[in-house]
Formats: sequence, C-alpha cells, structure tokens
Amino acid sequence: MRNHWPAPGKLNLFLHIVGRRPDGYHCLQTVFQLIDYGDSLRFSLRADGRIRRLDRIPGVAPADDLCVRAAALLQATTGCRLGVDIGIDKKLPMGGGLGGGSSDAATTLYALNHLWRLDLPAGDLLALGAQLGADVPVFLHGESAWAEGVGEHLQSLVLPCPWYVVIAPPCRISTRELFQVPELTRDCQEIKIGGFLSGQGVNVFEPVVRRRYPEVAQALRWLSGYAEARLSGTGSCIFAAFEDCERARDVLRRRPAGCGGFVARGLNRSPLLDEDDVSQP
Repeated sequence: MRNHWPAPGKLNLFLHIVGRRPDGYHCLQTVFQLIDYGDSLRFSLRADGRIRRLDRIPGVAPADDLCVRAAALLQATTGCRLGVDIGIDKKLPMGGGLGGGSSDAATTLYALNHLWRLDLPAGDLLALGAQLGADVPVFLHGESAWAEGVGEHLQSLVLPCPWYVVIAPPCRISTRELFQVPELTRDCQEIKIGGFLSGQGVNVFEPVVRRRYPEVAQALRWLSGYAEARLSGTGSCIFAAFEDCERARDVLRRRPAGCGGFVARGLNRSPLLDEDDVSQP
C-alpha cells in the first residue's frame, strides 16, 4: 500500500513564447523533462468532507495552496462527500521553476481519484489540472513531453536521461511578474521537435532574469564553467547536464556559498504512474 505519493520536479530544456491569445495568455513552446527528485505527499481520508493541509508552508496560506485547491476542485466537480488531510514533504524550492506546486496539485488529483474511488478518465483529470495551472497537465500526463499552447498540448518524448546538477540561488522569482516585463521576447519563431533535437531553442526568460536577479546571473556564470548552464522555466533554479553521477556530485559540492542544490537523474516516466504502488482505501 502506498503511503507516500511522489510529486517529481521538472526542467524546461528550452522555453519560447510564440504569441499571445485574445484572452491574454501566452502561447508557448517548451520541452519538459521530469526528474527523480521532488516532493512527497500523504493523504488520510476523512468522512466529514473537510479538506485540510497538515504541514505549514511558509508564505503559502492553506486556502491558496494548489493541493488544497486541487482537492476542492475534484470534490466539487464529482460531488464526492469524502474529505482528506494532506501532508506535504517539500523538497523542491518554491519559486524555482521546477514545478513543485503544480506537481503537488497533479499528485493530489491523481491520488484522490484513486482513494476517493472516483475513476475519472485521464482526459478529465488533465482538464481539471489545466484549470489549476499551465504546468499541472504535464505531471498528470506523466511523461517527459513537448508542450505547446499554454502548456496543455502535450506530446511524449523519449529523451536522454543525464545526471543534472540543479542549483537554487538564494532568491525567489514570481512567474506572474516576469510575464509582465516589457522587454520579454514574445514573438519567437515556432520550431519543430526536430529543430529542438538538433540544438535549437533557448529560454526567453533567461536574459530578463539575469538582469533583474544578480544571484541567478552569478550562479549561471559559475555553473557554465563546468557545462552548459540553463535556466529552468522562469527560474530561479538553473541546471546543467552531466553523463556521470559522481562528476555531477563533485560539481554540486563546489557550488557557491548561499546556494542550495541537488543532483537528479532525468526521467521519461513519472514514478506517480507506477500502477503496482497505487493504494486502495
């Protein structure tokens, strides 16, 4: 019986903005690669219909937590009368561009669909996830993927799975604020998957973040001394790929003072989808 439900992180291997919809949402192209490092969630069912988050997360009120919102949305959509206590072991840095909150929400939808015995099909869960945030669908999709639209149009990719050094500079970045920056490039030419695989693609947020967050700029310069360093999502976390785990761990040990970080292996399939571990209430 599964007692802990994984919520893996992700890296954006590139990120373009190719336009804007009439409703104001940006149209993106990106590649998500899942990693074997992330948060862990615990769920205890309640008969009274209440939804509670058990652990304190600095700066995030329970009502604003994506896990609580995901549970409430699933409950309201299905008319389920059960509730849940949600425990979260946070490992992914907040505001780091690794998808922690979105992955937590996806795991909540996936787990409660089983634990509440709702049996919603995958397409319905994806639609609910898209209501919560642009990154939630890829974690429900459960595979590394090429993404377009606002992130909801997904095509699975089989990617190399190197060892990544992920560095977390001592700052937190607001995605919402970065999308409103005037100098952000919003008219990238669309590329194809083959173009990405041949080396095309950048992260359009990187120059903006470099200018506005000197801690990130310094970390990118440092990590670039060992391998090609890139920003994930809107940051603040940066990463570089290595073929050898020990080499990656050696680089991590040398990270600048004040920076967090970890070593993770790239994944093509989420551990959340390991059906043999699915709990039954």
